[in-house]
Parts: sequence; C-alpha cells; structure tokens
Amino acid sequence: MPTLGTARGETPPPAQRPPHEDVPVEAPGQAQVAGEPCVLLKLGEIVLKGKNRDLFERRLQNNIRAAVKGLGIQVRVAQREGVIVVRAESRKLADVDAVARRIADVMGIVWVQRAWRVEKDVEHTVRAAIDLVGRHPALARKGTFAVRPRRRDKRFPMTSSEIAVRVGAAVQERFGLPVDLKNPDITVAIEVDRDEVFVFTEGLRGQGGLPVGMSGRGLVLMSGGIDSPVAAYRMMRRGLRVDYLHFSGMPFTGPESIYKAYALVRELDKFQGDSRLYVVPFGKAQQQIKSSGAERLQIIAQRRLMLKTGETLAARLGGAALITGDSLGQVSSQTLTNITALDDAVQLPILRPLIGMDKTEIMAEARRIRTLAISELPDEDCCTLLAPRRAETRAKIEDLRQMEKRLDAGELAEQLATSAQRHRPVYGEPAAS
Repeated sequence: MPTLGTARGETPPPAQRPPHEDVPVEAPGQAQVAGEPCVLLKLGEIVLKGKNRDLFERRLQNNIRAAVKGLGIQVRVAQREGVIVVRAESRKLADVDAVARRIADVMGIVWVQRAWRVEKDVEHTVRAAIDLVGRHPALARKGTFAVRPRRRDKRFPMTSSEIAVRVGAAVQERFGLPVDLKNPDITVAIEVDRDEVFVFTEGLRGQGGLPVGMSGRGLVLMSGGIDSPVAAYRMMRRGLRVDYLHFSGMPFTGPESIYKAYALVRELDKFQGDSRLYVVPFGKAQQQIKSSGAERLQIIAQRRLMLKTGETLAARLGGAALITGDSLGQVSSQTLTNITALDDAVQLPILRPLIGMDKTEIMAEARRIRTLAISELPDEDCCTLLAPRRAETRAKIEDLRQMEKRLDAGELAEQLATSAQRHRPVYGEPAAS
C-alpha cells in the first residue's frame, strides 16, 4: 500500500452541505468506485499556528481517534500539511460514512470530505471521477459540473489545467453534462498527493475552531435553558475542555431539570467526549438566602452563590475559568451593573461567549447544534424558585457582601460543592425511558 505523502496546502470545499447531512452512498447493485474509500479532513486555523502547530495536530488526531472509538470501526489517521487522511479498516461505504459523520463533530476541522483514494495515474483518476458523477443525485436532472484539481505534488507530469481538461472531457463524453465553472451542480475535486490521488464530489461542513483540550479546562454553569449549552459549545470550539455544573431546586422541585441537564450534556458530549456533569441540590440554600432578607436581591444573591460554588468545584477539577450563558441586557440579572456584581463574587475569570448575541442568534445556534429542542422541554427551573416579584437591576456590591457575611457564603459554597453528584452522560447512549 502506498505511503501517504507530506505537502502543504488546502483545497476549497467542492460542495457545501449542512452539518450532519448524509454523504451519498452507493445504491444496491451498483459497481464500487475504483479505489479505496477514505475520509479527507481539511484543517482551519490550526495551519496558522507556528512552532507549536504539531501540538495542535497531535491533539486533534487523538480527539479523532477518541470520537470514532464508539463506532467500533478501526481507523488509521495520517497527518500531512493542512490535511488529515482517515482510513477505515472496513471498506464498507456505510462504515466510512459513519466515520465521516462522527468526525464532523470534532472541533478543529473545517471540512470532512468522503473521498476515494486511487492510484497516482490519470486513468484511475478519470475512472473514479466518472463513477462518482454517475452516482451523484444531480445527474438525474442533467445538472452542470466542474472539475477542481489541485497538485500538492508538483512532480506529477500533468498540470492542474491539463488534469481538468482530461477529466472534464471524459465526464462530458460519458454523460453529456454542460460545464459551469462558477456555480456547478456537481463539483469533482481532485487532489494529487505524493503517492496517491484523492477524488471526491461532496462533503460535510466541520465545526472549525481549535481541538478540545488545547486551551485548558473550564466549568460551565449549566441551566436547563437555551443559552448555557450554546455557551458551552462556543468555548469547546475555542479548545476548552468543559465540565458542567447544574443547580436543581430539589428538595422543593422535582428531578425534571436534572433530566434536562443530563440530556443536554449528552448531546454536547459529541463535541468533546468524556463529559462530566455535577448536580447540586440548591433549594435549601435559596431558602436561606430568602430568610436573610434578600428581597429584590434574591436572584443576584443566589447567582453569586452559584458562582462561588462553581469556583470551589472548579478548583477541585482543575478548572481555570467559569462559563455562563449571560447575554447583556437579556434579563434583569444581566444588566451591566449586575454583571459587575457577579464578577465580584469570585476570583476565577467568568467567560461569557454570548455576551453580545441576541436571543434569535442564540436560538439559531442552539438549533444548529441540536440542543434547542431539549432546552424547550418543560421543567422546574431553580432560578424561578422563591424569585421576587421585581428583581433588582442595579445591585450594590456592598449590600451583597454584607448579606453573604450573614450567610457565611464561603462555607455554604464549600458544602454545596461537596454535595455535588457526578454523572457521565455519553453521546449516543439510549435516552432514559
């Protein structure tokens, strides 16, 4: 088997498909495409890294292997400049498609191409291109096509233009399709590498960003709402590995919010794997805050206690930051004055990736990452438990500090962190009945 080559460069995606949309597979009875099915991955900002680029690439390779492990399909991962080739031991198209779809959720990858790896000569390349066009959905409506070649190996005897002419002429002769170089219905991408040629027509959009784990670890304050799962996703996309902390209203509410938090983390687990969810019963602490005379400060006071508890737990887990779904001005506790009062509660930095987004934008992102439907399920939110009729929008930090002295908030946060129950939601596991 030829050895994979090393060369720098990327090819623009030949066709844009929504995330998770299935890559076409051969119909029963059709002949196999000449060559070996594989997955070709295009990297984004990783290629802009300097001397430590190899650290990002190794982390990404490990994340890819971990992501496909649950599929039960053995793979080989080969790194080259700007491109990763994933070859499955199984030659079944369904298995290679499953690998491609799973890898599309791995952070750090811009495009996931279902490619055919063929021998490095023109005849094999032409045959693969004709086979792929012959099974493309646009063929039935006599769509247009274009050929996009790229030579990473400049020693190949034909130029990119010559490859395009040769392959394009063969496709046109076989199918009679018109050429459209600007907006084709079928794009045949050809990449000439050191030891082989890759041919493909369609792909999946990846998540982009940086490999999870390259930016450290943080703790997400995970409600059952729409915002915090999106905030978690955005920080994972920046290379942060996250744990999750959920506050339930128990014993004064039912377990519904815990089920929602578990389902949300299980869905988000596809982006990083090995996720940990910690659940703290918060109802009695909320009652203590109310008994201390919090009145209009109830919401902001309990959020400060949540942050203190998160800081305590993060120290035990090796977390270097807290993450919330705050969006400036969205609710009363998220005014600039109140956000400043929340920052005062802890020493750890509080990351707010949604701070400048509006609700419509956040919901669109939640829909795309498939958490919106879970977040919209009904539950008893602990934040509304014992909430005042009117909440304070300009909380004074000194008033909050005095209240926390009466409560011994530091000790209370320690007790709450100690009471946290750990769960391990796994992406793809069956939902609880």
